[in-house]
Amino acid sequence: MRSFFKSTRFKGFLGFFGVLILSIVIAAATESGSSPASTVLGTVFSPLQSVSSAIADSVRDFSVYFRSSAQYQQRVKELENQLGEAQKELVGYEQAKQQIALYEEFLELKEENEDFQFASASVIGSDSSDAFGSFTLNKGELDGVKVNNPVIYGKYLVGVVVKTAPTYCVVNTVLNPEVNVSAYEVRTRESGYSTTTVDLAKEGKCCLSGLVRTTAIAPGGIVCTSGVGGIYPADLIVGTVEEVKNDTTNISSYAVINTQVDFTQLRDVFIITAFKGMGIGDTN
Repeated sequence: MRSFFKSTRFKGFLGFFGVLILSIVIAAATESGSSPASTVLGTVFSPLQSVSSAIADSVRDFSVYFRSSAQYQQRVKELENQLGEAQKELVGYEQAKQQIALYEEFLELKEENEDFQFASASVIGSDSSDAFGSFTLNKGELDGVKVNNPVIYGKYLVGVVVKTAPTYCVVNTVLNPEVNVSAYEVRTRESGYSTTTVDLAKEGKCCLSGLVRTTAIAPGGIVCTSGVGGIYPADLIVGTVEEVKNDTTNISSYAVINTQVDFTQLRDVFIITAFKGMGIGDTN
Protein backbone atom coordinates (compact mmCIF):
# COMPACT_ATOMS: atom_id res chain seq x y z
CA MET A 1 0.00 0.00 0.00
CA ARG A 2 2.78 2.39 0.93
CA SER A 3 4.43 1.72 -2.40
CA PHE A 4 1.19 2.67 -4.21
CA PHE A 5 1.11 6.16 -2.64
CA LYS A 6 4.68 6.65 -3.78
CA SER A 7 4.00 5.47 -7.34
CA THR A 8 3.92 7.71 -10.43
CA ARG A 9 0.34 6.69 -11.12
CA PHE A 10 -0.81 8.02 -7.76
CA LYS A 11 1.09 11.27 -8.26
CA GLY A 12 -0.54 11.70 -11.65
CA PHE A 13 -3.95 11.10 -10.13
CA LEU A 14 -3.26 13.74 -7.47
CA GLY A 15 -2.20 16.20 -10.16
CA PHE A 16 -5.35 15.65 -12.20
CA PHE A 17 -7.48 15.89 -9.06
CA GLY A 18 -5.74 19.13 -8.16
CA VAL A 19 -6.47 20.61 -11.59
CA LEU A 20 -10.09 19.50 -11.28
CA ILE A 21 -10.51 21.13 -7.87
CA LEU A 22 -8.83 24.32 -9.13
CA SER A 23 -11.14 24.46 -12.14
CA ILE A 24 -14.20 24.04 -9.91
CA VAL A 25 -13.03 26.90 -7.76
CA ILE A 26 -12.42 29.11 -10.82
CA ALA A 27 -15.81 28.24 -12.30
CA ALA A 28 -17.56 29.04 -9.02
CA ALA A 29 -15.68 32.30 -8.70
CA THR A 30 -16.57 33.42 -12.24
CA GLU A 31 -20.13 32.02 -12.08
CA SER A 32 -19.82 30.97 -15.68
CA GLY A 33 -22.66 28.50 -15.38
CA SER A 34 -20.58 25.77 -16.99
CA SER A 35 -20.16 22.37 -15.46
CA PRO A 36 -16.87 21.64 -13.71
CA ALA A 37 -16.02 18.93 -16.18
CA SER A 38 -16.59 21.17 -19.18
CA THR A 39 -14.63 23.94 -17.49
CA VAL A 40 -11.74 21.60 -16.89
CA LEU A 41 -11.81 20.28 -20.41
CA GLY A 42 -12.09 23.82 -21.74
CA THR A 43 -9.12 24.90 -19.68
CA VAL A 44 -7.02 21.93 -20.72
CA PHE A 45 -7.94 21.90 -24.41
CA SER A 46 -8.43 25.61 -24.99
CA PRO A 47 -4.79 26.13 -26.15
CA LEU A 48 -5.13 23.18 -28.50
CA GLN A 49 -8.38 24.55 -29.88
CA SER A 50 -6.77 27.96 -30.44
CA VAL A 51 -3.86 26.37 -32.27
CA SER A 52 -6.11 24.17 -34.43
CA SER A 53 -8.39 27.14 -35.18
CA ALA A 54 -5.44 29.23 -36.25
CA ILE A 55 -4.19 26.41 -38.49
CA ALA A 56 -7.64 26.01 -40.04
CA ASP A 57 -7.91 29.75 -40.67
CA SER A 58 -4.47 29.79 -42.29
CA VAL A 59 -5.34 26.86 -44.55
CA ARG A 60 -8.64 28.51 -45.52
CA ASP A 61 -6.95 31.87 -46.19
CA PHE A 62 -4.25 30.18 -48.28
CA SER A 63 -6.92 28.34 -50.27
CA VAL A 64 -8.78 31.58 -50.92
CA TYR A 65 -5.54 33.38 -51.84
CA PHE A 66 -4.45 30.59 -54.16
CA ARG A 67 -7.81 30.55 -55.88
CA SER A 68 -7.90 34.36 -56.13
CA SER A 69 -4.35 34.45 -57.51
CA ALA A 70 -5.20 31.92 -60.19
CA GLN A 71 -8.32 33.87 -61.13
CA TYR A 72 -6.35 37.10 -61.19
CA GLN A 73 -3.73 35.64 -63.51
CA GLN A 74 -6.46 34.30 -65.78
CA ARG A 75 -8.12 37.71 -65.85
CA VAL A 76 -4.82 39.42 -66.65
CA LYS A 77 -4.28 37.02 -69.53
CA GLU A 78 -7.78 37.72 -70.85
CA LEU A 79 -7.20 41.48 -70.65
CA GLU A 80 -3.84 41.15 -72.42
CA ASN A 81 -5.55 39.24 -75.24
CA GLN A 82 -8.26 41.89 -75.46
CA LEU A 83 -5.60 44.62 -75.56
CA GLY A 84 -3.76 42.82 -78.35
CA GLU A 85 -6.95 42.56 -80.40
CA ALA A 86 -7.75 46.23 -79.77
CA GLN A 87 -4.27 47.26 -80.91
CA LYS A 88 -4.67 45.24 -84.11
CA GLU A 89 -8.02 46.90 -84.75
CA LEU A 90 -6.46 50.32 -84.10
CA VAL A 91 -3.65 49.63 -86.58
CA GLY A 92 -6.21 48.48 -89.13
CA TYR A 93 -8.28 51.58 -88.49
CA GLU A 94 -5.28 53.89 -88.97
CA GLN A 95 -4.29 52.12 -92.17
CA ALA A 96 -7.85 52.33 -93.48
CA LYS A 97 -8.01 56.02 -92.58
CA GLN A 98 -4.77 56.72 -94.44
CA GLN A 99 -6.01 54.71 -97.41
CA ILE A 100 -9.27 56.67 -97.49
CA ALA A 101 -7.39 60.00 -97.26
CA LEU A 102 -5.10 58.89 -100.09
CA TYR A 103 -8.01 58.01 -102.37
CA GLU A 104 -9.89 61.19 -101.49
CA GLU A 105 -6.90 63.28 -102.56
CA PHE A 106 -6.49 61.13 -105.65
CA LEU A 107 -10.15 61.56 -106.66
CA GLU A 108 -9.89 65.29 -106.10
CA LEU A 109 -6.77 65.41 -108.27
CA LYS A 110 -8.52 63.31 -110.91
CA GLU A 111 -11.52 65.66 -110.95
CA GLU A 112 -9.24 68.66 -111.35
CA ASN A 113 -7.23 66.99 -114.12
CA GLU A 114 -9.49 64.92 -116.36
CA ASP A 115 -6.63 64.42 -118.80
CA PHE A 116 -4.59 62.42 -116.25
CA GLN A 117 -4.35 58.67 -116.71
CA PHE A 118 -3.25 56.56 -113.77
CA ALA A 119 -2.02 53.13 -112.77
CA SER A 120 -2.40 52.26 -109.09
CA ALA A 121 0.63 50.44 -107.71
CA SER A 122 2.04 48.97 -104.53
CA VAL A 123 5.61 49.03 -103.26
CA ILE A 124 7.13 45.55 -103.52
CA GLY A 125 10.75 46.35 -102.76
CA SER A 126 13.13 48.96 -101.41
CA ASP A 127 16.81 49.23 -100.59
CA SER A 128 17.37 50.20 -96.95
CA SER A 129 20.96 51.14 -97.76
CA ASP A 130 19.83 53.67 -100.37
CA ALA A 131 19.88 57.10 -98.71
CA PHE A 132 17.64 58.49 -101.44
CA GLY A 133 14.74 56.10 -100.86
CA SER A 134 14.40 54.42 -104.26
CA PHE A 135 11.77 51.66 -104.44
CA THR A 136 10.18 49.11 -106.76
CA LEU A 137 6.50 48.97 -107.77
CA ASN A 138 4.38 46.04 -108.93
CA LYS A 139 3.35 47.68 -112.21
CA GLY A 140 5.36 47.79 -115.42
CA GLU A 141 5.26 47.91 -119.20
CA LEU A 142 2.23 45.61 -119.42
CA ASP A 143 0.31 48.25 -117.43
CA GLY A 144 1.39 51.09 -119.71
CA VAL A 145 4.18 52.31 -117.42
CA LYS A 146 7.15 54.01 -119.05
CA VAL A 147 10.40 55.64 -118.00
CA ASN A 148 9.86 59.26 -116.81
CA ASN A 149 6.30 58.61 -115.62
CA PRO A 150 5.69 60.64 -112.44
CA VAL A 151 4.72 58.80 -109.24
CA ILE A 152 2.41 60.45 -106.72
CA TYR A 153 1.02 59.86 -103.23
CA GLY A 154 -2.27 61.73 -103.03
CA LYS A 155 -1.38 65.16 -104.40
CA TYR A 156 2.30 64.84 -103.51
CA LEU A 157 4.98 64.09 -106.07
CA VAL A 158 7.16 61.30 -104.67
CA GLY A 159 9.36 60.46 -107.64
CA VAL A 160 9.73 59.33 -111.22
CA VAL A 161 10.05 55.97 -112.98
CA VAL A 162 13.66 55.36 -114.07
CA LYS A 163 13.51 51.70 -115.09
CA THR A 164 10.76 49.44 -116.41
CA ALA A 165 10.16 45.74 -116.93
CA PRO A 166 7.00 43.93 -118.06
CA THR A 167 5.63 43.50 -114.52
CA TYR A 168 7.50 46.04 -112.37
CA CYS A 169 9.27 49.38 -112.40
CA VAL A 170 11.92 51.19 -110.33
CA VAL A 171 11.31 54.69 -108.96
CA ASN A 172 13.79 57.37 -107.91
CA THR A 173 12.30 59.73 -105.33
CA VAL A 174 12.49 63.51 -105.26
CA LEU A 175 15.20 62.99 -102.62
CA ASN A 176 17.53 61.71 -105.34
CA PRO A 177 19.98 64.32 -106.76
CA GLU A 178 19.34 62.88 -110.22
CA VAL A 179 15.70 63.99 -110.01
CA ASN A 180 15.54 67.69 -110.86
CA VAL A 181 12.02 69.05 -110.83
CA SER A 182 11.09 72.49 -112.12
CA ALA A 183 8.97 74.00 -109.30
CA TYR A 184 7.58 77.23 -107.87
CA GLU A 185 6.41 78.59 -104.52
CA VAL A 186 2.65 79.18 -104.52
CA ARG A 187 2.45 82.54 -102.72
CA THR A 188 5.31 84.39 -104.41
CA ARG A 189 5.21 82.46 -107.71
CA GLU A 190 9.02 82.40 -107.59
CA SER A 191 10.45 79.43 -109.44
CA GLY A 192 13.53 77.27 -109.25
CA TYR A 193 14.45 73.59 -109.44
CA SER A 194 14.77 70.81 -106.89
CA THR A 195 18.13 69.53 -105.70
CA THR A 196 19.24 67.63 -102.63
CA THR A 197 22.16 66.24 -100.63
CA VAL A 198 22.65 62.98 -98.76
CA ASP A 199 22.24 64.70 -95.40
CA LEU A 200 18.99 66.37 -96.45
CA ALA A 201 17.67 63.19 -98.05
CA LYS A 202 18.15 61.27 -94.79
CA GLU A 203 15.77 63.77 -93.19
CA GLY A 204 13.22 63.51 -96.01
CA LYS A 205 14.12 66.96 -97.38
CA CYS A 206 15.27 68.54 -100.60
CA CYS A 207 15.92 72.10 -101.85
CA LEU A 208 14.34 74.60 -104.18
CA SER A 209 17.48 76.09 -105.68
CA GLY A 210 18.16 78.95 -108.09
CA LEU A 211 16.31 81.63 -106.09
CA VAL A 212 17.46 85.26 -106.09
CA ARG A 213 19.13 86.67 -102.95
CA THR A 214 16.17 88.96 -102.40
CA THR A 215 13.67 86.11 -102.51
CA ALA A 216 10.39 86.70 -100.70
CA ILE A 217 9.84 83.00 -100.09
CA ALA A 218 9.30 82.30 -96.38
CA PRO A 219 8.92 79.24 -94.15
CA GLY A 220 5.52 77.61 -94.54
CA GLY A 221 5.30 78.28 -98.27
CA ILE A 222 4.04 75.46 -100.48
CA VAL A 223 6.24 74.34 -103.38
CA CYS A 224 4.60 72.75 -106.45
CA THR A 225 5.69 71.46 -109.83
CA SER A 226 5.63 74.09 -112.56
CA GLY A 227 4.88 71.71 -115.45
CA VAL A 228 7.93 72.89 -117.40
CA GLY A 229 9.87 70.11 -119.14
CA GLY A 230 7.06 67.71 -120.04
CA ILE A 231 7.85 65.12 -117.38
CA TYR A 232 5.83 66.36 -114.41
CA PRO A 233 2.37 67.91 -114.75
CA ALA A 234 1.84 71.28 -113.06
CA ASP A 235 0.71 71.81 -109.47
CA LEU A 236 1.75 68.54 -107.86
CA ILE A 237 2.94 69.32 -104.34
CA VAL A 238 6.68 68.83 -103.75
CA GLY A 239 6.64 69.95 -100.11
CA THR A 240 6.62 72.83 -97.65
CA VAL A 241 9.36 75.43 -97.15
CA GLU A 242 11.16 74.90 -93.85
CA GLU A 243 13.82 77.64 -94.12
CA VAL A 244 15.55 79.89 -96.65
CA LYS A 245 19.34 80.10 -96.91
CA ASN A 246 21.93 81.92 -99.01
CA ASP A 247 24.04 79.76 -101.28
CA THR A 248 27.72 80.02 -100.29
CA THR A 249 28.96 79.20 -103.80
CA ASN A 250 27.13 82.00 -105.69
CA ILE A 251 24.81 84.95 -105.21
CA SER A 252 21.61 82.88 -105.24
CA SER A 253 19.50 81.53 -102.39
CA TYR A 254 17.70 78.25 -101.84
CA ALA A 255 14.79 77.01 -99.77
CA VAL A 256 14.92 73.81 -97.73
CA ILE A 257 11.79 71.80 -98.47
CA ASN A 258 10.18 69.24 -96.17
CA THR A 259 8.56 66.76 -98.53
CA GLN A 260 5.84 65.82 -95.96
CA VAL A 261 6.04 62.19 -97.11
CA ASP A 262 7.61 59.35 -95.12
CA PHE A 263 9.21 57.42 -97.98
CA THR A 264 10.04 54.49 -95.68
CA GLN A 265 6.33 53.94 -95.01
CA LEU A 266 5.01 54.17 -98.57
CA ARG A 267 2.76 51.24 -99.48
CA ASP A 268 0.34 52.40 -102.20
CA VAL A 269 0.94 55.06 -104.85
CA PHE A 270 -0.27 56.11 -108.29
CA ILE A 271 1.73 56.31 -111.50
CA ILE A 272 0.67 59.04 -113.94
CA THR A 273 0.94 57.28 -117.27
CA ALA A 274 -0.40 60.17 -119.39
CA PHE A 275 -1.40 63.83 -119.09
CA LYS A 276 -1.91 66.79 -121.40
CA GLY A 277 1.49 68.21 -122.41
CA MET A 278 3.36 65.04 -121.50
CA GLY A 279 6.70 64.87 -123.32
CA ILE A 280 6.58 68.48 -124.51
CA GLY A 281 9.95 70.03 -123.83
CA ASP A 282 11.35 66.73 -122.55
CA THR A 283 15.05 66.78 -123.28
CA ASN A 284 15.80 63.33 -121.82
